[in-house]
Amino acid sequence: MKSSLRKILLFLFGVAIVAAVGLGLVPEPALVDFADVEQGDLRVTVDQDGKTRIRERYVVSAPLAGRLLRIDLDPGDAVEAGETLLATIEPRDPELLDARTIAQAEAREKAAQASLEKMGPILEEMIAGKEFAEAELKRLRDARSENARAVSTSDIERKLLAFRTRSALLRSARHNEEIAQFELDQAHAALIHSRPSYQPTLGPEEASEQSGNRNFSIRSPIDGRVLRVFQESSAVVISGTSLLELGDPTDLEVEIDVLSRDAVKIRPEALVLLEHWGGEKTLQGRVRLVEPAAFTKISTLGVEEQRVNVIVSLVDPPQDRIALGDGFRVEARIIVAEAEGVLKVPTSALFRVGEDWAVFHVVDGVAREQLVELGLQNGLAAEVTGGLSLGDTVIVHPGDNIEDGSTVERR
Repeated sequence: MKSSLRKILLFLFGVAIVAAVGLGLVPEPALVDFADVEQGDLRVTVDQDGKTRIRERYVVSAPLAGRLLRIDLDPGDAVEAGETLLATIEPRDPELLDARTIAQAEAREKAAQASLEKMGPILEEMIAGKEFAEAELKRLRDARSENARAVSTSDIERKLLAFRTRSALLRSARHNEEIAQFELDQAHAALIHSRPSYQPTLGPEEASEQSGNRNFSIRSPIDGRVLRVFQESSAVVISGTSLLELGDPTDLEVEIDVLSRDAVKIRPEALVLLEHWGGEKTLQGRVRLVEPAAFTKISTLGVEEQRVNVIVSLVDPPQDRIALGDGFRVEARIIVAEAEGVLKVPTSALFRVGEDWAVFHVVDGVAREQLVELGLQNGLAAEVTGGLSLGDTVIVHPGDNIEDGSTVERR
């Protein structure tokens, strides 16, 4: 009896040892991070720093030769169109009356007249563009009021941005027309001073006043501020000498230099999000121009890069960005592609298998290598067009210890 009991105990002891050894040889599940395949919107953007600049800078120059009196304006001073006196030029006979000066003044008058006439068709085009954008926006709003599902909110926002962009372009065209008219008036006035017998369409009182006063006054062509004063002290100047630079600090655009390989993806009117400019609200803009010529720039790592300037028109009204000025830094995200309601996974879950993309799909605690088909990709997520379904679990940042068939646990 004792011999049989001893054999049973030895047998059980041996089984226990074998079981312990077997359990010791079974690998423990690897601790990993999981992520689920989700459905949502995906945007592909080109992210770069940019800087603001005043859209229209106007350089006021001397329309004729003479003695410039001291300019009392300083950078930052406000100016009003047609009211603020910028500079005064005294005559220096006989320069104001010689034949060459008169011929130059007549040529400037003709050029100014041509510039003003050229603005007519441009202004008509801008008005037509704004009216069309306004009609498109009204049509979508009416359709949405009749059936809320007929038009999406993003469609309304896109049409609203297009309308605001067209409105800004129209304001810019009218601004240029005012400047062209100012230059024509300056050319007329220069001819009066250079050739007293020349009297353009002026009334008798105006003509008499112009002929009697030989000093030539230059007034502001725009409402805005003084940006720079090129010639502050009194001096003898020739025709064409730059005197001041004017601009409207509220009429801003953004200049963004991007890599040339990214520039080919950017289309005019693309939406741009401007962040970290100092305000709480993210500003919106539209790509106005992708410049056709690239330039070479040395990166911070000392690498030569071919870069292209992208010019962005701000859509938000000036009261939403009142603190933003000329030359301010902004972080821009230019949207080059977007999709709504797509399946997406984190890009950190993807890895290469030959020429294909793959993920580790977790099924019942086991990692299974799964090839996937991808669509749009950005730095954070990728669109899945095949290989996975909504709600599937994948491993993010898989290490070298993970392979097909590995048991895993959530970290």
